[in-house]
Amino acid sequence: MNTIAQLFIQFFHIGIFSFGGGYATIPFLYDIAERFKWYSTTDLTNMLSISSITPGPVGINMATFAGFTTAGIFGALIATFAIVLPSYLIVSIVYKILDKFKTNKFVSGTIKALKPAGCALLSAVGLKLLFTSNLHLIGTIILTIFIIASFVKKLDPLFYLGISAIIGVILGHFHMIGI
Repeated sequence: MNTIAQLFIQFFHIGIFSFGGGYATIPFLYDIAERFKWYSTTDLTNMLSISSITPGPVGINMATFAGFTTAGIFGALIATFAIVLPSYLIVSIVYKILDKFKTNKFVSGTIKALKPAGCALLSAVGLKLLFTSNLHLIGTIILTIFIIASFVKKLDPLFYLGISAIIGVILGHFHMIGI
């Protein structure tokens, strides 16, 4: 099977099974990185960083980035279309039979059960990425400080992402000039 068809299938699969928002796509993207070698786990970390600070939904941004990394502009279009298509189809169907789902205990129970499972998957991949990526001491210290700060001072996550981006640019600049 060619790369474009496989890209569509993988991102359609992600679109169907990633409940809980854009960050729920990370375990699937990590699996793709390991199975297909279209991008590395370091690339995945970069995708997450860039997708988190760019406008738009994180999952769609990551699909676009992964598709572009894999197969250029056409890959980006295919991955983005494939990850959005299941949601579009499901919402269209649910819209038609909305009244039946409003009070269905099975549906609400299933969604409540999926939330902790999504958190567990995200945590597992986050820890795996933490221990397999090339973290530097300064980066690890900054990460730890921001995690603690986010519990103490409930600021918008974009604040922490913005500060991290600025520190990364500054540290990257010093690294490039040999300091």
